[in-house]
Amino acid sequence: MSDALPSADSHLRTVEALYSGHHGWLYARLRKRLGNALDAADLAQDTFTRILASKVAVFDNPRAYLNCVAGGILANWCQRKSLERAYLTALAQLPVPEAPSPEQRLLVLETLHEIDAMLDALPAVVRRTFLLSQLNGMKYAEIAEQLGVSLISVKRYMKQAFLQCLTLVE
Repeated sequence: MSDALPSADSHLRTVEALYSGHHGWLYARLRKRLGNALDAADLAQDTFTRILASKVAVFDNPRAYLNCVAGGILANWCQRKSLERAYLTALAQLPVPEAPSPEQRLLVLETLHEIDAMLDALPAVVRRTFLLSQLNGMKYAEIAEQLGVSLISVKRYMKQAFLQCLTLVE
């Protein structure tokens, strides 16, 4: 991969060549991993969309690059699916009168995806600190002890996480 920034036309031609030369291979690879043609097609398309939006100019090993980009997209997709399954499992345990409407379910799922993306954007230690506090109900001192960091670091991590949360509200 080269760091040279291509012109828009040059980049488009490069991605078009990459697409025409390797889309079938990537789709088949994803379909084999997922066992589902529709999801494989979506993820293959997402891979090329991400590459098109990037500024990568030259692909020394196109299939390795596609595999790497698709792997990241697949990991995010699996994480979203896991989140959806956990939410739907929790909903299934609610009595029917308390279950949200389909519209409310969709809104909650969209919000969960936004929160997940926000947390994914945080450094690992900040994300872990935030989750220990918010999901496990741990006190800052307990978190500091568990993570082996100072109390002031926990406070700084929490501030960073809360500021990131505010970006969702704005």
